[in-house]
Amino acid sequence: DMADVLIVGGGIIGLLVAKELLEQGAKVTLLEQGQPGQEASWAGGGIVSPLYPWTYSEPVTALASWAQAAYPQLVAELNAATGLDPELNLCGLLMLEPPNQAEMEAWARARGKNLGLWAPEQIQQREPDLATTFSGGVWWPHIGNVRNPRLLQSLLLHLQRQPEFELHCQEQVEEFTAQPSGAVSVLTLSGNRFSAAQVAVCAGAWAGRLLQPLAASIQVQPVRGQMLVYAPRRKLLNSIVLHNGRYLIPRLDGRIVAGSTLEHTEFHKSSTREARQELVAMATGLVPALAKEAVEAQWAGLRPGSPHGIPFIGRVPGWDNLFVNAGHYRNGLVLAPASARLMRDLLLGQEPIVDPVPYDPLTPRPSADMF
Repeated sequence: DMADVLIVGGGIIGLLVAKELLEQGAKVTLLEQGQPGQEASWAGGGIVSPLYPWTYSEPVTALASWAQAAYPQLVAELNAATGLDPELNLCGLLMLEPPNQAEMEAWARARGKNLGLWAPEQIQQREPDLATTFSGGVWWPHIGNVRNPRLLQSLLLHLQRQPEFELHCQEQVEEFTAQPSGAVSVLTLSGNRFSAAQVAVCAGAWAGRLLQPLAASIQVQPVRGQMLVYAPRRKLLNSIVLHNGRYLIPRLDGRIVAGSTLEHTEFHKSSTREARQELVAMATGLVPALAKEAVEAQWAGLRPGSPHGIPFIGRVPGWDNLFVNAGHYRNGLVLAPASARLMRDLLLGQEPIVDPVPYDPLTPRPSADMF
């Protein structure tokens, strides 16, 4: 019995696209080359905002705004359905000595974003364990973080309970074939063949490689990011803290996630000693008390890099029923709810939540350098 939609890739994008389609009565099959939710979606920090939001283009901002508004409901719904809480922590974000402050203030005013310009005393009051060397900061009260590994577990558990959902792990896609009926046939490395009326490639960093034989315009390449986590003996941080592109994220249980590096290393996903030293220096520089705490774990993931971080969402050029939703770069978790809804709109021919043109693979991107 053929699926209505076959999704390739079981990260946050693929899983949320499946949820969106199932809610519309579609029959969905998902193929994952490893285990679902174990790649970039698992490895990220889960901040529900682009890091320096005013530096992004309008297409990224449009999806981010929609997704930020959708997150509390998504998390509440998954928690109610599964009993597994994705732990949305609406803790606010403190940006220390941000670049281009005038530009940032103008951006926030234009969008009605509420922010506070804080002196060292206010910073100290909110974050008594923070180093006292900062001349000032900007407080963004509406930004929070989600505990992404738990979000993925909760989402997967919810999907596996849906009768119209089928999951196949350890299935690496080899090729796509258009059938005379209009359906798309997918062959995997293990020799299995799957067919569906429509196929959506949500394969993150692997999407570019997968679609390369079909569409040169899908420029998605892996960008490694490394992270650490601390489990301090007492609570040391109340808010997300961002400084010089690096961040500390407080989880609800007191853990602190520290990230992240940006490395062009192809598909090499190992962790390095250099990154550990860099991230420890950053973390202890911001919160000196962390110097007395051991690093609980270090890991790496591969982000789907794309020109200017604008994801490719739409039909693969030259195909009727093969679609792509990949290339979210540093903002996969941020943009996921909106990106998945837009994909649903396009697959089912519904009114799109945002103008789909900027994300279409055929739309020229402003120069192809990586943002």
